[in-house]
Amino acid sequence: MSEITVRALTEDEWETYRSLRLEALQESPDAFVADHDAESAEPEEFWRARMARSDRLVAEAEGTHVGVVSIGAADEGKSEDAGQLFGLWVRPDWRGRSVAANLVRQSARIAEKKGLSQLYYWVGSDNGRAVAFASSFGFRPTDDRRPMRVSGGDGVVEEEVALVLALGEDRG
Repeated sequence: MSEITVRALTEDEWETYRSLRLEALQESPDAFVADHDAESAEPEEFWRARMARSDRLVAEAEGTHVGVVSIGAADEGKSEDAGQLFGLWVRPDWRGRSVAANLVRQSARIAEKKGLSQLYYWVGSDNGRAVAFASSFGFRPTDDRRPMRVSGGDGVVEEEVALVLALGEDRG
């Protein structure tokens, strides 16, 4: 089995993040709010600003980038010491090989080192696989719900549920 490493990207690695983000938007367009064509047209300043706004982590194996995730501020109304995990994506040929697990574990470590006490992760309420995956790390469902920002082609608006992971001393 290949060794998977996870590291934070620096602002100067915006092109790496851009490349992975665009690949994710192209491969899994229904999983993200953004549009591949719109984001691919954005200039360097857009990507640098994005890098400065949140932590971007990349998973690497066999000399290539195989996954990405972001950690940023939690939605309004959450505690000031809460963060949010988002934009989790793994290349299809690396799925099921612990890449996502490594990204989530390292995200939790970084969030805790930053002094965050909670990490939120929004998933589709009907996505049992995603809920089970997050639950395996200790994420627990909350009462927070919102309409999914991405809807299926059938016009039915699904709901997302906020899952939360207690960090540090709150862990329980």
